[in-house]
Amino acid sequence: MLKGLLSFNGRYRILHLSWLAFFLTFVCWFNFAPFATTIGKQLHLAPEQVKTLGICNLALTIPARIIIGMLLDRFGPRITYSMLLMFAAVPCFATALSQNFNHLVISRLLMGIVGAGFVVGIRLVSEWFPPKEIGIAQGIYGGWGNFGAFGAEFTLPLIAVAASFMSGGASNWRFAIALTGIISAIYGVIYLNSVQDTPPGKAYKRPKKNGALEVTSVKSFWAMIISNFGLIFALGLLAWRLAQKNIHFLNQSQMYLVWVLLAGLFAYQTYKAWQVNKELLIGKKTYAPSERYQFSQVALLEFTYITNFGSELAVVSMLPAFFEKTFGLEHVVAGMIAATYPFLNLISRPSGGLISDKFGSRKWTMTIISAGIGVSYLTAHYINGSWALPVAIVVTMVAAYFAQAGCGATYGIVPLIKKEATGQIAGNVGAYGNFGGVVYLTIFSLTDAPTLFTTMGVAALICAFMCAFFLKEPKGSFAAAYEGESPEVAPQNTGILAKE
Repeated sequence: MLKGLLSFNGRYRILHLSWLAFFLTFVCWFNFAPFATTIGKQLHLAPEQVKTLGICNLALTIPARIIIGMLLDRFGPRITYSMLLMFAAVPCFATALSQNFNHLVISRLLMGIVGAGFVVGIRLVSEWFPPKEIGIAQGIYGGWGNFGAFGAEFTLPLIAVAASFMSGGASNWRFAIALTGIISAIYGVIYLNSVQDTPPGKAYKRPKKNGALEVTSVKSFWAMIISNFGLIFALGLLAWRLAQKNIHFLNQSQMYLVWVLLAGLFAYQTYKAWQVNKELLIGKKTYAPSERYQFSQVALLEFTYITNFGSELAVVSMLPAFFEKTFGLEHVVAGMIAATYPFLNLISRPSGGLISDKFGSRKWTMTIISAGIGVSYLTAHYINGSWALPVAIVVTMVAAYFAQAGCGATYGIVPLIKKEATGQIAGNVGAYGNFGGVVYLTIFSLTDAPTLFTTMGVAALICAFMCAFFLKEPKGSFAAAYEGESPEVAPQNTGILAKE
């Protein structure tokens, strides 16, 4: 694997191009966090408003990941990812030009769509790598892509300071944020002309039906409906938060209108799910054992992603301000220190995938890592200003390792559930990561950092218990090829690839 990564040929070339695409979407997605306190001061925002913007940054990623998953399964990763990268310029410029809280809310809601890019690469990587290597491949894609959060927190403050001569000597956060959108759009064009959806000679499998996820049992259908409701609930929670009197974005009537619209969206989702699965529900269709999968396993992976990626989103969003206020640091210094959390993505998420590949049981890998998340966040609960700063950094880095390794372990399982529906399943699981981020940041906005760390720790321990007793080892977890496919050797040695 290491030799292949250094070669930049065949499947490894696709992997490198894709993690870089994900990296850029993460830089854009988290380009607000390093400047949260600075923007708050310049635009005269209340502390509650700054915290709420962190929630807005995650909100639309919830429906976007599901929609992107459907578009991905239908149109393929190359086109879907390229268009998303180009679109990123819109919310980046909207943020850079914002003059008040309302402008920022709209721009960060739009930015949430960019955060949906992750699911595209999950499907693309699963096309190019066999099950026995899927953990490490997905871990590299996700981990090196998530490193974009570090790129944003560490480099954007430096760019803003370097460009201060254009803003009268003040930190030029507007230029730094706009620059991320320009780079992303340019790379979108490069990606469109450099990537192929599948290895030569391999067909891209699409779901037989579009509009909703196809399930294989009546019980799974109702589990999916409950899962869909959870995502709608997270959006309703955001609307409630935006209607609080100290936020001043929605009034009560507007909040109720949003709830009605969300209820309509849930009804539409349910109708589309019924359309796709109608023959199953009325008893006209049954699935062969080889075609079946249990949605309960998808739901459990959704829970694992709440506890690992959901917590990562929350911590990355609040950690710069947390270090700044807890230890009395300058915002640039606090941002760089907080960047140690996403920095570990470079090795932690790939290692979670690698452990999942090599440990011999994806189920127990997930269980053990989830327990580690719980213990480390419960330890972080005790961080305060009396701690030595290096010790606080070490504790947050340990929490970072387990949370990010958990992401790698989760997506070492996701592509093995149902290959042709990987985009939709990855979208659902990924959306629940954002669900976790929204819920955790809402708790943080109403309480404090110790309460947030405790909540995330307890949730992770419950998840570990659920994985130990209910998570099943996926069929063909360590096979040389996906079921129904022949092992592929040629793509490893393929050089330049033709466009699709």
